[in-house]
Amino acid sequence: MSILNYAARGASALALLAALGAPLRAEGYKVEVLVPGSDFHGVHGLGIGPDGQILAGSVIGQTLYTVDPASGTVGIEVAAPDGMADDIAFAPDGTMAWTGFLTGDLFARKPGGEITKLASGLPGINSLAYRSDGRLYATQVFLSDALYEIDTTGQSEPRKIIEGMGGLNGFQFGPDDKIYGPLWFKGQVVKVDVDSGEIEVVADGFKVPAAVNLDSKGNIWALDTAQGQLVKIDPQSGEKETVAQLSTSLDNLAINDRDEIFVSNMADNGIQQVNPDTGEIRQIVKGQLSMPGGLDLAADEQGETLYLADLFAYRTINAATGEVTDVARMHSDHLEYPINARVKGDHVVLSSWFTGTVQVFDRKTGESLKLLHGFAAPEDAIELEDGSLLVLEIATGKLLRVSGEEGETRDVVAEGLVVPVGMVPDGPSGVFVTEAGAGSVSRIDLATGEKLTLASGLAMPEGLDTGPDGLLYVAEVGKKQVISISPENGAVSVLATDLPIGAPAPAGMPPTSMTTGIAVGGDGTVYVTSDIENAVYKLSPM
Repeated sequence: MSILNYAARGASALALLAALGAPLRAEGYKVEVLVPGSDFHGVHGLGIGPDGQILAGSVIGQTLYTVDPASGTVGIEVAAPDGMADDIAFAPDGTMAWTGFLTGDLFARKPGGEITKLASGLPGINSLAYRSDGRLYATQVFLSDALYEIDTTGQSEPRKIIEGMGGLNGFQFGPDDKIYGPLWFKGQVVKVDVDSGEIEVVADGFKVPAAVNLDSKGNIWALDTAQGQLVKIDPQSGEKETVAQLSTSLDNLAINDRDEIFVSNMADNGIQQVNPDTGEIRQIVKGQLSMPGGLDLAADEQGETLYLADLFAYRTINAATGEVTDVARMHSDHLEYPINARVKGDHVVLSSWFTGTVQVFDRKTGESLKLLHGFAAPEDAIELEDGSLLVLEIATGKLLRVSGEEGETRDVVAEGLVVPVGMVPDGPSGVFVTEAGAGSVSRIDLATGEKLTLASGLAMPEGLDTGPDGLLYVAEVGKKQVISISPENGAVSVLATDLPIGAPAPAGMPPTSMTTGIAVGGDGTVYVTSDIENAVYKLSPM
């Protein structure tokens, strides 16, 4: 990534100097980049603009980007928050429309015009396409399941055509003015008549089909995100041919007027070009991380390893070298949008407020051992010595003790917590907890539920860990700094400031959005995730 890219994206002076390779020092710590950042915050929908540029959307990043297909240079076309785009489409007159998946809004902009909102109140609004006559259609997927016609003037409410289809994801109109698209939950590619509502299966046998487009010759192209495959489908026979084997976690594809194929990958923060004749793959842009959140550290004979919840992947990082290794990826492995990670012995516990889940992995084999559902936005979870789990629910403000083979026993340890985010054990009898909403760090007694406040008046404290010196190390996101807190007397010290942490949360989401994670090594080195730069920073004591 060039320094110009850092500057264009409003990076801090700290990040700029790190990109130049200059060691950074703050409050007795040297600040360095362990894993460099990337341009997107998960990349999803793709479109080809009238000028041949790629338009790429990011939901969590709330930004619509331009990408030069030749150079890979990335720019911002529509900034946050209106740029949230799960899919992008162009009308015959050049109007660009896009979908705000989390907000339920659909936007459009005529060439040289202002942004207008065509529809709202459609949670999970996902894919969209213009018909040859300029009429606009869009679907809800995941948070609902329906196909609508959208009034292109924004004056009338969307007209529901079909519901319960099975997840009509990235689609396109064919020359017959019928929709060609994938049914995510049925493993099918279908043809939909938007006038009659008739659905016809074109091809099936996919594991998780994510997107469909047509080339100028009428060939149908489909992505299987679970298999990582780009598949060519004969429109007459439905016969399938795998043209390229890609990485899993694919999201969308776009085909330009030269029949060049472009594919997005959410876990890689990447876009690739695939030659439709040879299957040759060219990487246009790629990141090492997608959207880093909570992390933890474990040491063994190989050294220290960081375990990272990266939203679209669960990854490990060699703490010495910064080498990143995938353990599991969304939509191909048994994984549920991880937002925080905690290590206990041979287990790694991942939590996700987005899916309401807590998941336990075998740390050495990468096997998913347990997946528990039905939590009210769990921000963090840790495993205790007896195998039970402590779970922090941001939606209820409760700390739960969870036990039983299926996590069926859920006892309240403490309640009334204000936007609780992170926790770390204090021996067998207590835990330290950050409350972003209350601006405090406290100790909770596991037997009585009694809370003792150690430090208050903080600005959005999120991730925390205990150092070898017994101090608590906290990401104080509201001040973009890392601090230490003495459990003995609550004394606060600043380790480093002006860190690129604290990306704005999308509307309607928890204010913490992606947890800013922090972990402390055996020598006192502090590791912190950057949700702004998609990076991991290393703070070394001098």
